[in-house]
Amino acid sequence: MDNLIKCYEKLRSKIKAYNYVLRTISWDSATEAPKGCFEYRGKQVGIITEELHKTITGEEYANCINSLYQRIEDLEPVLAHEIIEAKKSLDRISKIPTYEFVEYQVLLSSSPEQWVKAKISNNFELFRPTLEKIVDYQRRYVKYLETENIKSYDILLDNYEPGFTTKEYDKFFDLLKKDLVPFFKKVSKMNLDFDDSFDNLVYSHRQQKEFCEYLQDVLCFDRDRGLMKESEHPFTSGVSTTDVRFTVHYHEDDFTSSIFSAIHEIGHAIYEQQVNPKLDGTFSGGGASIGMHESQSRLYENMIGRSYEFWVKHYPKLQEIYPDQLRDVTVDDFHKLINKTEASFIRTEADELSYPLHIMLRYDLEKGLINGQYEVKDIDKIWNDLFKQYFDLEVKEPSLGVLQDMHWASGMFGYFPTYALGSAYAAQIYHQMNKELDIKNIISSGNTKEINLWLKEKIHKYGSSLYPKEILSLMTNEEFNPSYYVNYLKEKYMKLYGLKKD
Repeated sequence: MDNLIKCYEKLRSKIKAYNYVLRTISWDSATEAPKGCFEYRGKQVGIITEELHKTITGEEYANCINSLYQRIEDLEPVLAHEIIEAKKSLDRISKIPTYEFVEYQVLLSSSPEQWVKAKISNNFELFRPTLEKIVDYQRRYVKYLETENIKSYDILLDNYEPGFTTKEYDKFFDLLKKDLVPFFKKVSKMNLDFDDSFDNLVYSHRQQKEFCEYLQDVLCFDRDRGLMKESEHPFTSGVSTTDVRFTVHYHEDDFTSSIFSAIHEIGHAIYEQQVNPKLDGTFSGGGASIGMHESQSRLYENMIGRSYEFWVKHYPKLQEIYPDQLRDVTVDDFHKLINKTEASFIRTEADELSYPLHIMLRYDLEKGLINGQYEVKDIDKIWNDLFKQYFDLEVKEPSLGVLQDMHWASGMFGYFPTYALGSAYAAQIYHQMNKELDIKNIISSGNTKEINLWLKEKIHKYGSSLYPKEILSLMTNEEFNPSYYVNYLKEKYMKLYGLKKD
C-alpha cells in the first residue's frame, strides 16, 4: 500500500507541475502576452499538453489509480475522495483519442484571442469557424463518454457540478421562471426615484484601478499570495493557496462595472487563498465545485458588496477618489443605482433579479448546441431571438450578445448554469451565516475579516476534498433549498421598491 501511495504522489506532482505551467501560460495569454506570440505559444502548449496526456493516460498512472481504487476503504478520507475523482477522470480521458485531445488543447490556446478580436470588431463571423470546431469537439466528447446512466449535455454539466443534470437544472430553472420572472417583470417596470445623472459621467481608468486596489484590503485579500491585473473579461486563476490571481476590466463610461467585477473576483480569490494549505500538493485543493465557487463570489459581490452597510462605510473613499463626479451624490442615490433592476444586455452587469434570466438563455442555447438542435452558424440569430423573448430588447451588436462571454472560447460548456446555482447556494449560506454572525455590524466595521474566517471554517478549508452537497449539508443541516434564493431576492427588492406583500 505504501509503495502504491508513493507512486501516486510522484505522478500527481508531475501532473500538477504540467498544469501549473499551462495555467500560468493561460493567465499570461489573457493579460500581458504580446499579440504576435500565439502561433509559437500554441506549439509549445501542444507539446506540454501531449506530455501531460501521456502521463494521465499512461499505464503506470492507470495501474496506480485502479489499484488504490480497489483498496479505497483502506485510505484516509481525503485521499479516498481524491482517488474516486481520479478514477472518474481517468475513465473519461482514456476514452478520448490522444490526437483529438491534443489538437483541442492547441485550439483552446488561441481561441480566446480569436474571440477578443471578434468581440472588439463586433463581428461574429470572425469567431464562428473557431466556435464550430469547439462545438464539434464537445459533441464528439460526449459521445465518447456516454453511458446508460449519463448522456449528452448531462456529461458536460457533471464536469462542473457533480450530480446536477438537465433534470435537476430544469426543475431549478422552472422554479425561478415561475416565482421570479413575473416578479422581475413587475418590478422592472416601476420607477426607482433618484438622480442617476452621475452614472453618465466619465470615470478614468486610473481612478477605477485605485478603488479596486482599496477593495483588496477591505475584503482582506492577501497581496503577498495574489495579485490583480486587467483583461478583456474578468476572471480568477488559482494554482495554489500561495498563487491566486484575478483580473478586472475598466469601462470609463461605467465605473460600477470594475467595482463589482473586483468584488466578485476577490470572492473567488479569497476562497482559493483560504483552502487548507496542506491540500496544495494534492488534487483536493481549490473549490469544491464551480457552483460552490460561484456562491462565494456572488455572496461577496451582492450580499456584502451591494449592501447599504457596506457603502455607508466605504462611500466616502469613493467620493475621495472621484471628487468631481460624486461630491454632491448621496450614498442613498449610489445604493439605489447599484441595486435597481432593469432589462439589460450584459450578464456581468446585470442586477441580481434579472441575472437568472441571462443564465437561462445560455443554458437553453448550450443544450441546443450540444444536442444538435442548434448549429453554430445560426446561434447569433437564435441568441437575439431568445433575448427579445426574455428581455424584450433588440440585440444590435454581437458584443452585446453572443460574443459577450469568453466561456465558449475556452471550451467551458456546462459552466453557465452553475452561476445561477451558485447564487442559490449563496442565499442559503447567507441565511445560515445570519444565524451565527451579526453580519450588518461586521460589514459596518470596515473589513470582512470575521466573515472570511467564518467562511474559511465552514467552506473554504475543505477545498475540493468534499462534494458541495456534503459541505452544504454540514453547514446548514439541510439539503440544497432554492427557496432561500427566491425569498432573499423578493425581500430585498420589495424593500428597495417599497412594495408590500400580497
